[in-house]
Amino acid sequence: MNQQMGLRERKKERTRETIAATAIRLFLDRGFDQVSITEIAEAAEVSRRTLFAYFPTKEDLVLQRFADHESEAARTVRARPADQPPLEALRAAMLDALARRDPNTGLCDDPEVMAFLRMIVETESLAARIIRYAARGSDELAEALLEADVDPLDARLVATQVIVVQRELAVMNQERLADGTSADDHYPEAVRAAERAFALLRDGLGQHG
Repeated sequence: MNQQMGLRERKKERTRETIAATAIRLFLDRGFDQVSITEIAEAAEVSRRTLFAYFPTKEDLVLQRFADHESEAARTVRARPADQPPLEALRAAMLDALARRDPNTGLCDDPEVMAFLRMIVETESLAARIIRYAARGSDELAEALLEADVDPLDARLVATQVIVVQRELAVMNQERLADGTSADDHYPEAVRAAERAFALLRDGLGQHG
């Protein structure tokens, strides 16, 4: 029975991956708004009913790539060493992601990744959903900070600022790459920007106050 369940789950995951990959290929080729659910289902060789069982909305076909990242900041705080301040753990995670050219940092010049990110920015319904993802990420980070004995007000304010800073850094990196700068060439500046951003989060506005 367990083996059957394992096979069934693997088959479901393959189906899910096939549908999502097919949808993204069509979206990048023709544009998000120009591709219908029916076309995606036909290209993936599944029924509309099956497609909606895996992806309740058309936007979910794209944004499922971000599902694991929604709670990433909270996971970073929870997994940090006991003697490491939460903000330092988040800073280190950001620097590591930049070094790995994680697409979520905006510092990835793979043509398909750049086209994918550009599609999200330029498609109103997708951009709106990303904002909701960020809000949920902020809520989860605030919970993780509370678990780390951070004052409730501070936890809420810090979480909001961290999520906004991460998103703004990614947008700035994405813009530089869109202008033709390579990820490798922009990397030192991306690191400097991240270090500056986390210094401001740690120390406050300072002379800018």
